[in-house]
Amino acid sequence: MKELVELAKALSDESRVRVVLLLSGGELCACRIIEVLKLAPSTVSAHMAVLHRAGLVKFRKQGTWRHYRLAGKDSSPLARELLAAVRKSLGNNPRAVSDRLRLKAVEAPSRACAGGGSRRRARP
Repeated sequence: MKELVELAKALSDESRVRVVLLLSGGELCACRIIEVLKLAPSTVSAHMAVLHRAGLVKFRKQGTWRHYRLAGKDSSPLARELLAAVRKSLGNNPRAVSDRLRLKAVEAPSRACAGGGSRRRARP
């Protein structure tokens, strides 16, 4: 039951749900998440820490930046089920669609990622 409560807390914030939906498309550098959500780096960092502690996201470091992806097979069955439910239920939400469009704009070739690379597909 404790796991469900932690997962519910992690998904109880709109910004964190938006991040989950963004990461459904693959791994993203923190700088991209900051640009799309239009939040301060410290705020995004705090949100990502909550999602990581709940087991919903994983990260790798590249220099001073973190690159985040949704947890995959290494996450709990409950976490995988909740991630799937969020994606299915909210994937076409107007805010999610708008965020994906904004992500495409900030990923334009002329806008280099501060994290030193382009977006990568998430590993299963």
